Amino acid sequence: MSDNEAICVSYSYAASLISKRWTPLILKVLLNGPRHYSEIVRSIGGISDRILSLRLKELEQEQIISRHVFADIPVRIEYSLTPKGKALNTVVEAIENWGQKWYMPFK
Repeated sequence: MSDNEAICVSYSYAASLISKRWTPLILKVLLNGPRHYSEIVRSIGGISDRILSLRLKELEQEQIISRHVFADIPVRIEYSLTPKGKALNTVVEAIENWGQKWYMPFK
């Protein structure tokens, strides 16, 4: 594989990972620290339980987030970013800054 092909594969992987609907918002919430499922729902608003569960599972499989289960009654689950997930901070912030600068539907 050439260097250009390797770059394209890496870029495609990263872009497909963070371009799924709701994923950037989930990352943004978790960049502020560990959160319980209900806190993520409240922070985002409008996301269905099915989609949030799916996105969290996908991010966990990609080792972007970790899931910690507390043996309380009722069971509590907390989600947090892994070092791999925290490394997306600059990407998420750059996208947010770009959107604030160039997407102004109310101006």
